[in-house]
Amino acid sequence: MGLREQFTEAMKASMKAGDAATTSTIRMIIAKLKDTDIATRDLPKADAPREADDDAIQAMLRGMIKSRRDSVGLYRQGGREDLAAKEEAEIAVISRFLPPELDEAAMRAAVAAAVAETGAAGPKDMGKVMGALKAKHGAALDLGKAGPLVKAALTG
Repeated sequence: MGLREQFTEAMKASMKAGDAATTSTIRMIIAKLKDTDIATRDLPKADAPREADDDAIQAMLRGMIKSRRDSVGLYRQGGREDLAAKEEAEIAVISRFLPPELDEAAMRAAVAAAVAETGAAGPKDMGKVMGALKAKHGAALDLGKAGPLVKAALTG
């Protein structure tokens, strides 16, 4: 089942359960997905797809999570624990639709394998290593966390 179908099924289930917070978050995801589809349609290429594929949807979900994590930090700095808790609940709902992320040890192993696989020799090869990581691990790898590990591996 694709992500679009998962959103629809989760929405139905949350509505039947009377879970207003989850329903609201899923509606927010669907609205963002419509924006992403519109942006995809507006690509200048003639062979551009009519709607976002699962990889684009996962990237969109990761962006939504990143935005909410930033908000949680700001709300905590401002002493608004209630709003921080709401954002964390939204993160939990959004995360259900993503594959589990690699843990620290698996991420280090993936970085080491990508460095060896690409034959990277220094910091100038960072893009090559990041591309290999993204191609091999896709949505299971948080590139924001992987970047510093790749940089450390390449600088020795």
